[in-house]
Amino acid sequence: MSERRFGEWIAIRRHGHVAELVLDRPKAMNAVSTELGRGVTEATAALAADRDVRAVVLTSTNDRAFCVGADLKERNSFSDDDLRRQRPYARACYTGVLELPVPAIAAVQGFALGGGFELALSCDLIVADSTAVVGLPEVSVGVIPGGGGTQLLPRRVGAARAAELIFTARRVEAAEARELGLVDVLVDAGQARTEALALAGRIAGNSPVGVRAAKRALRLGHGLDLRAGLEVEDAAWRTVAFSGDRAEGVAAFNEKRTPDWPGE
Repeated sequence: MSERRFGEWIAIRRHGHVAELVLDRPKAMNAVSTELGRGVTEATAALAADRDVRAVVLTSTNDRAFCVGADLKERNSFSDDDLRRQRPYARACYTGVLELPVPAIAAVQGFALGGGFELALSCDLIVADSTAVVGLPEVSVGVIPGGGGTQLLPRRVGAARAAELIFTARRVEAAEARELGLVDVLVDAGQARTEALALAGRIAGNSPVGVRAAKRALRLGHGLDLRAGLEVEDAAWRTVAFSGDRAEGVAAFNEKRTPDWPGE
């Protein structure tokens, strides 16, 4: 397993075609400071450019927290101008995860609050263990979700449920989070990373061209009317239908063997 660092607090660890994006600021429970956010932005840019990566898993080195959100100690020292200057860097951090071209899975243990939960919401799937506590408590400290929460949460659980969670700022424990659809897979304590990596491995075994196109169709088609959505799907289908992956997939099926995907 190789590791590449992006600043002090972010690492990428490779597991074959699966890349693990590691939040590694355990003493601060991965609070999103300016430096940590820049590390995420740089790491996701590198992952997006790497055609050998077929799935990404976002993990934490802190057993008690996936990420507790914005670094409020840093923010407390900011002037208004400092906060304005930081905003583009903060947005780029969350956008980098959201716009990964391959499936991304968040492995959540402990607290995933505010910007931490927004990092998870920016992924395609969330695997949580029984210690997970999630929520968007920003209005309780005088702000609103700024990492995509007001847009991503209603897409996941519906407008009314998202409104209730955001307006009350309440924290939701693991069992209820699974029931409400805030997380997708619930596992025993300490198993989120293992399950997320296993799920990513299953995804990575499929056509990389097909999976990228499927993600693109899912993301671009969401919220469109059916006719427009089907046009998005057709455009994505055309990028796969005449690819080397399609030819290899059909040949492998007929020859009863595992595909050797060319990835193009």
